[in-house]
Amino acid sequence: MNIRTYCLLAGLVVSLGFFGEAISADRLSGPLAARVVRVIDGDTLVVRVRIWLDQEVETRVRLFGVDTPEIRGKCPEEKRMALEARTLIEQIGGDEVFLHDVRYGKFAQRVVARVSSARSADFATALLKSGLARPYDGKKRQSWCDSKAH
Repeated sequence: MNIRTYCLLAGLVVSLGFFGEAISADRLSGPLAARVVRVIDGDTLVVRVRIWLDQEVETRVRLFGVDTPEIRGKCPEEKRMALEARTLIEQIGGDEVFLHDVRYGKFAQRVVARVSSARSADFATALLKSGLARPYDGKKRQSWCDSKAH
C-alpha cells in the first residue's frame, strides 16, 4: 500500500466520529459525503472527501460489485458502451455523492465503495439495470468484445 492510500484511509478512520462507524479497521460504513472531481469511466470516479474540519483528500473510487466497459476498450462496441456508462454516472452523480462501505481496493490509490447520490440510491444497480455493467466479484473480468460474453 502506498503512502497516499494509507493517509486517505487513516484520515477517514480519524473522521469516524463525524461520519459514521467503522465496520472494521480496513472498512468504513459511511455515508461519507464527497464532491465529484471527474468520472473516469462507468465504474471509477475521482472524488474529494472531507476527512477532518478543513482537511480533504482526493481519491479514486471503484464501484463495488460491477464491471463496466473500458474507455480504451479493445473493440468499438466496448468503447461505445464505456462512453454510455460514463455519461450515465455523470448524469446520476451530479456534484455530490455519498460513499458507503468504503474499503481498500486491490490497486494502489483507489478504494472500493457503494456510491449513491440524490438522484440514485445505488450507482451499481443503475448500471446493471441499463445493461452497461455486469456483476463483478473481483476476479478475472470477461471481455466486452466477445459476443458470447454478452
